[in-house]
Amino acid sequence: MTRLSWTRQQSLVAFSLYCRLPFGRFHSRNPEIIQYANLIGRTPSALAMKLSNIASLDPAITSSGRAGLSGASIADNAMWQEMQYDWAAFSVAIAQAEQVITAASSPAAFNEHGNVTTSKIAEVKVRLGQQFFRNAVLSAYDQRCCISGLANPKLLVASHIVPWSADEQNRLNPHNGLALSALHDKAFDLGLITINEDFRVVVSNKNISNDDHFFNEAIINFHGKSIRLPDKFSPAAQFLAFHRENIFERGCTG
Repeated sequence: MTRLSWTRQQSLVAFSLYCRLPFGRFHSRNPEIIQYANLIGRTPSALAMKLSNIASLDPAITSSGRAGLSGASIADNAMWQEMQYDWAAFSVAIAQAEQVITAASSPAAFNEHGNVTTSKIAEVKVRLGQQFFRNAVLSAYDQRCCISGLANPKLLVASHIVPWSADEQNRLNPHNGLALSALHDKAFDLGLITINEDFRVVVSNKNISNDDHFFNEAIINFHGKSIRLPDKFSPAAQFLAFHRENIFERGCTG
């Protein structure tokens, strides 16, 4: 029997699932894999295998001793490189692919017959990109704050390490993200805390001496503790260095 090649649209859907599912859920019994396999005309086993093949291209997976499968195609490799090269464009591509296969109405900005403005197109692309970034980052951290362990998605933020306004190219790069509680996201954004080279929390010594009991419990008590590292999309060293050098309050300890 002739094996049908994966279309670009099918592969984009597979990459979308790869970005938002934990490695341990790449199996044919996963309801989300079953759902999308039916939508793209593949078996759940084939789609699960595709995700494991993609995993073999991910250094974060292979460096941890997990191998994935060895059947990644030349096209898979090319799409992996495409994703790494331009996260913003890729996030829009996979969102559009999912819209097509779920038969959802395309956003007005993507309707070639619609009378829409350039600003509207840009607005939709930003929204799609932000959704992709949040899904990818929170999934990588298994829907938990990497500092506190909080596991309520409503209270979690896909926090940018290098601020959105400071690096357009890496705005949607999941390696530029941390899963943080809303409180720790704000503290990180304000430079009250940072992450050192050993992935430990550092609290600015401007705040180490604090009479606020809640602040001590929620912030200072995490000083020196290791963050919970993700299954994939580990925070890039250069982004963390930027935060320490440009955002973190000077005069730190540790």
